[in-house]
Amino acid sequence: MTPPRIVVTGTDTGIGKTVFAAGLVDRLGADYWKPVQAGLEGETDSETVARLAGVGGDRVHAEAFRLSLPASPHFAAASEGISIDPDALEPPATRRPLVIEGAGGVLVPLTSTETFADIFARWRLPVILCARTSLGTINHTLLSLEALRRRAVPVLGVAFLGDAEVETERIITGMGGVRHLGRLPRLEPLSADTLRQAFSEAFRVEDFLSGAT
Repeated sequence: MTPPRIVVTGTDTGIGKTVFAAGLVDRLGADYWKPVQAGLEGETDSETVARLAGVGGDRVHAEAFRLSLPASPHFAAASEGISIDPDALEPPATRRPLVIEGAGGVLVPLTSTETFADIFARWRLPVILCARTSLGTINHTLLSLEALRRRAVPVLGVAFLGDAEVETERIITGMGGVRHLGRLPRLEPLSADTLRQAFSEAFRVEDFLSGAT
């Protein structure tokens, strides 16, 4: 039987979905895979997850594409004279659950014709949409949900990141017709220990596994 596989995506870049992904990897005892890494200066997302989830070796799978420029994958690839082959983005086989993290938002282009949402539609794996709770998130989140559902991508629910905004969270889950999975607060300091504690208090494992394939 194939272990559960879950995609973590976001409404935008820089909202904290890598931190969420690290918490999910730790909570599920999962492997991690970032298909495309755009930007290699400093700590990569795979390295961040390895550090915060306390995993390494065969638990963190190599990216299919590693691009130097911190930009949209299609542009970062073009700057190096290469193109991303969407057919090469096939989730690795694992003995443990697998958390897959996209780049930026759901409509970030991988090529001139395909976005991450198109790849998610091909995989047919359940998606968790990470949304910040600050101003502007209602529009971004509802648009992201529409883009996913237009492609028949299964959505497990929304994970909110940031300070509590009760009305924002209510209207998104209500109008979006989506499950509220929980909210990960800002963590200061952010460490493996503080993330593990906050994640266990904010989320229920069974909510992630119901519908996961």
